[in-house]
Amino acid sequence: MTNLLNQLKNMTSVVADTGDIEAIKIHHPEDATTNPSLLLKAAELPQYKSFIKQAIAEAKATYTEQQHIVAEASDRLAVRIGVEILNHIPGKISTEVDARLSFDCEQTVLKAQKLIALYQQAGIDKSRVLIKIAATWQGICAAKILQQQGINCNLTLIFNFAQARACAEAGAYLISPFVGRILDWYKAKFPEQDFSGAKDPGVQSVQTIYQYFKQHNYRTIVMGASFRNTDEIIALAGCDKLTIGPALLAQLSSTEQPLVRQLNASDAVTPPPAPLTESAFLWQFHQDPMAVEKLAEGIRAFANDQEKLEQLLLLKMNDD
Repeated sequence: MTNLLNQLKNMTSVVADTGDIEAIKIHHPEDATTNPSLLLKAAELPQYKSFIKQAIAEAKATYTEQQHIVAEASDRLAVRIGVEILNHIPGKISTEVDARLSFDCEQTVLKAQKLIALYQQAGIDKSRVLIKIAATWQGICAAKILQQQGINCNLTLIFNFAQARACAEAGAYLISPFVGRILDWYKAKFPEQDFSGAKDPGVQSVQTIYQYFKQHNYRTIVMGASFRNTDEIIALAGCDKLTIGPALLAQLSSTEQPLVRQLNASDAVTPPPAPLTESAFLWQFHQDPMAVEKLAEGIRAFANDQEKLEQLLLLKMNDD
């Protein structure tokens, strides 16, 4: 019998949720995702010192004002780490737009175009890059524009069905519905309730989204994210993609037990309903207190880590 990770790879595309090259080398995922939190961790690893120096030097050659240098260095570091990860995977890298732009459609589009241009300057075709955007209404609108320009998007921080549906209607390449963070919220609110196995509300959310997308033949890829344990991953075996952190990848690779496919595409395809309007999207989303809290919390956390990354770059810049 082969381990769970190898069995999972036969039915689901496995994506590494990390900026750590060593972990990627060990587990051989197809794709990889990063975010400001993961980039902050990666920037503190000794093997990335030269990347930081290079990013700062290139930023200084482009701008003279400190705030512009730091912002440019941050973009270039994200892309430089992305390029390095692409050297070790056959598929795509997801690189996140600054979370502080989550409610600005125009600036999100401009930042995405900038990141793609940096990748292209590094010799990476845009087909290997997903631009990661928070699934606010403005972020979804930005993704619609970018997809029409041939820039593929990964809509993240999805906690609610209306978010997922609006992303598919906008033509997003991929969505990242979160599992573990949904479970966190329910466990905190209802500590006496059993949320194990099939009762996990995060797992149920992804199952519902997956079946809806297949029922209506949406092309948008469903990639479960934010896992707290291997049981959640096992319950979503068969999902289009799953993005998994190094610790859980290691657990899966060291466990030998049968893995049964849990998600299968529906054979009965029906036409999709009319797209959600902005008002309908906002009404449905705001009826879900968990989604409202977790989306705001996620954006704040990514924005805080982006600011910490910029502070780190500023310190490095002043040390030189």
